[in-house]
Amino acid sequence: MEYIAHYDSPLGRILLASDDLGLSGLWFEEKSRYFALGLDSNHIEKDVPILDTTKSWLDIYFSGREPEFTVPLHIKGSDFYNEVSRIMCTIPYGKTMTYGEIAAIIAEEHGIPRMSARAVGGAVGHNKISIIVPCHRVVGKGGNLTGYGGGIKRKVSLLELERADLSSFYIPKKGTAL
Repeated sequence: MEYIAHYDSPLGRILLASDDLGLSGLWFEEKSRYFALGLDSNHIEKDVPILDTTKSWLDIYFSGREPEFTVPLHIKGSDFYNEVSRIMCTIPYGKTMTYGEIAAIIAEEHGIPRMSARAVGGAVGHNKISIIVPCHRVVGKGGNLTGYGGGIKRKVSLLELERADLSSFYIPKKGTAL
C-alpha cells in the first residue's frame, strides 16, 4: 500500500508518496514531465511517519540549509535505475556531477570500458524521488543545465538554494528541459 501527502514548497506544490519501506515518490504537481510516475493506483492520502519525516526534511531544505538527517527511501526500478539513483545520492549538497561522470562510475564498478551517458540521462530523467534523490545536481557536459523533469527554472532555483556556483553553467536554448 502506498500513502500520499502534499507539501507546499516555494517552487510549487509537491506530491509525496511512501510505502512501509520508505519514500517512494516526490513530484512537483505542476509542469512535471513524469508526474506520479510509478505511483500505485491503490494509494490513500494519510499522514504516516515517513511522510512526516519527509516534510520536516523539506522544511529544512527550503529554508536554505542542508538537512542533517536522511529520509528512508524505497527506490523502485531496474537495477540500472537503482544504480544511477544510488550515485545521485552521493552528490554533495551544492555540487554537481555530469551524466558522463555517473556513466564512468558505473563502467568502473562493472569493469567495462564505458557506459552510455545517454542511458544515464534516461534514468536520471525518470527519477521518482526528486530533490532528495538530487537529479537537479546532474548536469550536461560543458556546463549545460539540461534535463530536469520539473523544468529548467526549478533546477536553477534548487541549485541556487544550495548556493551552487553556477557561473560556468548555461541554460540551453532548446531541448527537453525547458
